[in-house]
Amino acid sequence: MRAAPARAMAAAVSLGLHRVCLLLLAMLFPQAADGSCCDLAKDNLICHDVCEQTDIWTCMNSSLPGVSKKSDAWVGLGCCELAIAVECRRACRQASSTSDISKVCRKQSEAALLSCVNRNEMGSICCSYAGRHTNCRDYCQAIFRTDSSPAPSQIKTVENYCASISPTLVQCVNNYTQSYPMRNASDSLYCCDRAEDHSCQAACKRILMSKKTETEIVDSLIEGCKTMPLPQDPLWQCFLESSRSAYPGVTVAPPPSTGLDGAKLHCCSKANSSICRDLCTRLYSTSWGNIHSWQEFDTICEYNPLEESMLTCLADVREPCQLGCRNLTYCTNFNNRPTELFRSCNAQSDMGALNDMKLWEKGSINMKIMNISVLDIRKCHPEMWKAIACSLQIKPCHSKSRGSVICKTDCVEILKKCGDHSKFQKGQTAESICERLSSTDEPEDCIPLYIYLRSSPLDNAVEEVTHPCNPNPCPAYQLCEVNRKGCPPGEPCLPYFCTQGCKLGEASDFLVHQGALIQVPSGDVGCYKICTCGHSGILENCMEIQCVDLQKSCVIDGQRKNHGTSFKVDCNICSCVGGTLRCSKRQCHNELSSDRDRPIFTGLPCNCDNQFVPVCGQNGRTYASACVARCVGLQDHQFEYGQCSSNPCNSNLCPRSQRCVVKRQVCLTSFEKFGCPQYECISRQLKCDYSQDPVCDTDNVEHGNICTLYQRGKQLSYKGSCQHFCKSVEPVCGQNGETYSSVCSAYSDRVAVDYYGSCKDVSIFSHHSLHTECSSVKCPRIPVEGYNLVTPPGACCPLCAGVLRILFDKDKLDIFAKATSKNPITVLDILQKIRLHVSVPQCDVFGYLSMESELVVLIIPVDNQPKAIQIDACIKEAEKINSLINSDSPTLASQVPLSALITSEVEVSSPLRSDSKRMIASLCYLYLCVAMMYVFTYW
Repeated sequence: MRAAPARAMAAAVSLGLHRVCLLLLAMLFPQAADGSCCDLAKDNLICHDVCEQTDIWTCMNSSLPGVSKKSDAWVGLGCCELAIAVECRRACRQASSTSDISKVCRKQSEAALLSCVNRNEMGSICCSYAGRHTNCRDYCQAIFRTDSSPAPSQIKTVENYCASISPTLVQCVNNYTQSYPMRNASDSLYCCDRAEDHSCQAACKRILMSKKTETEIVDSLIEGCKTMPLPQDPLWQCFLESSRSAYPGVTVAPPPSTGLDGAKLHCCSKANSSICRDLCTRLYSTSWGNIHSWQEFDTICEYNPLEESMLTCLADVREPCQLGCRNLTYCTNFNNRPTELFRSCNAQSDMGALNDMKLWEKGSINMKIMNISVLDIRKCHPEMWKAIACSLQIKPCHSKSRGSVICKTDCVEILKKCGDHSKFQKGQTAESICERLSSTDEPEDCIPLYIYLRSSPLDNAVEEVTHPCNPNPCPAYQLCEVNRKGCPPGEPCLPYFCTQGCKLGEASDFLVHQGALIQVPSGDVGCYKICTCGHSGILENCMEIQCVDLQKSCVIDGQRKNHGTSFKVDCNICSCVGGTLRCSKRQCHNELSSDRDRPIFTGLPCNCDNQFVPVCGQNGRTYASACVARCVGLQDHQFEYGQCSSNPCNSNLCPRSQRCVVKRQVCLTSFEKFGCPQYECISRQLKCDYSQDPVCDTDNVEHGNICTLYQRGKQLSYKGSCQHFCKSVEPVCGQNGETYSSVCSAYSDRVAVDYYGSCKDVSIFSHHSLHTECSSVKCPRIPVEGYNLVTPPGACCPLCAGVLRILFDKDKLDIFAKATSKNPITVLDILQKIRLHVSVPQCDVFGYLSMESELVVLIIPVDNQPKAIQIDACIKEAEKINSLINSDSPTLASQVPLSALITSEVEVSSPLRSDSKRMIASLCYLYLCVAMMYVFTYW
């Protein structure tokens, strides 16, 4: 009896209380669409009743001022890509209001989608009051472009621009921003690192984690840091800018023009047809598109095998391939697979497969492009149907192309056996259906079902390979990064870090690291700009870079190669970049000189003589001879005789007030423009700061930073924490042909060790002459069973690893260097970025510049006696990186300088066939064995 009055009261007051009740619930708790969340309002019976008895989304939209001004266009379209379930995404695209999608999309699992849609609907309402005033509307829309708390500068800008134009708009925006949760003070923790005093840094972090109000925080910071809040002080400047309070005079730049999703916009350039390219660009650019555009894209492009490149790229953005799968309760055959790649190994996809099976049991598989009638799948090969449902939901990246398509043979087999042929449409056969759904049986292009008809054979070995970031343990809008630094002695820590990130667009779920330089599409196809992921969580300080003409092709031997196409010319890897041919500089057998005096094939660039008279190029790379240096493009004045490992500080290059410190680096940019110094000058400070950047001296004693080391009169051995296995200094030869004082010294440069002892004038020679030139080298021998080994280019000793030979665009690196720091881009810069994409802690990244001007990257197991499963994981990581480079995936292409990597070849240690397995002398390195768990700990 009491329910009716309560409902009447709720209906009567819903319009008057929407700001204090519905708006609060929907904005502060997006999950409030779920009835259980109405308990959040249990202390207010009216609000509680309104929440329980009313469709919260419909009620809010109908009760907000200006609802009559709402556009007929579906403003939520840009949010649809946030949907987890495919059917929810489809329903969102076809919907005309939020209530339409709430019938299909589960409100708890699709909270991100519903929050985005609601936010954009509110933005459509509020910003409509701007009328024809473009600036006011743009600044208003910036408030609703992000799901983080609007910045005070954004709010202030709306007030400045719109107060005289539309007080109603300002009031509407204020209603929204006042209901938004206050920014957590801990979000400003990064500001503490800007304090110059170490004790102030520690006090700052303690205060921000313990105090709640701004008054408490400011007072405590003044007391803890013994400083007044001066605007010019870096700590206070950072903290005040990130504060929730509005500060007079603060303005904001126009909203970033990354489009709805800059990462997906990058994929549009890969479309094979102009219509799909235009549709893709329309959907992911600055407009929301419309229902018709999405329907066109689904019909023409979504299932078009000719658009595989674009579709795979979009899949990489939505769900990147990750190693490992576990904890599934329905698709249990997919569990315990730590060395396989999957796009969507999670509980939602697991349940999605179960739901698909229940739908298929009704006798029909309903797809966007066709419906397929089937027999009772509970009786007709149910395990195979389950494998199909799970494969489509969990999405194995089984192939190098990373597609999620069932192989044609499996498709035909199951439809021949279990298809309801009596209900097939006229002319339909199992073959014709599968030709449209999956036209290939190539193992590199499809998923063979037999793998998932049985459980994983690795049930007892999964702990030997770990995946700290899969599933992602970090909060929303933070990236997970493998902890390779370890923990201070006696202190516990997690195997991962959570770092702040920026989204590449209003409706993007694609994150990039805070502080990183990012490449995003700009304007026409082929045009890009470079931005910085700022502390505010948005891209800023953007600058345009030169466009690439994607229509220009290259002509090789009479054949036309389109932009982005990679191919072989003789033995060299090549790629066409905007009409320009880029190739490696390998010497091929069929390019021998006709000179009778030089008939022998040396394998060195330009078939240079096989002699060792080393020269050091101004790029920091040692070449076997002046002939080789000239062959790769160096002029005589750009190299000098001798190896680059000689001490550059012997020439007293720094002023007396500064100390010269050796800084080895190999530069990939033009050294004529940006230099490539092999040293750095540091101030001879009387007092050092407390920054923690550990270094180790020649006595194997660790110091907090290099300043402290030199202040104590010590000599630098290597950067990084001291390792006990480097106490006895023994020279080693790196795979780059340079001699290092110790294993740790090589590791600090991300160079793997070829063999112990000084380099013997052989490491820089051709791979073709290993059998003669490397005969004097003694590689440490450790038996490893069941694997063929690989020998990196120019090295002597083989190893168990994945080796990539990467071609890069030097001109693009020069553009990056010019547009940003004006500093050279080095091999180490590339390796450190690639390292972030290796998700298995049992594998690490090393590399160098080969004498053929290729970037050689090695992904190596770091345990002392690597297990087969760890070797397999490193091989899979290498293949993953190789595939991301060759497909120009936004996963790498959005990051500077990785976006300059053009094409790659990979060679991996392969298991021997069972009929030829034998114990082989692995010649794996002593550094690999002794370093064990240390190598990935401190660099």
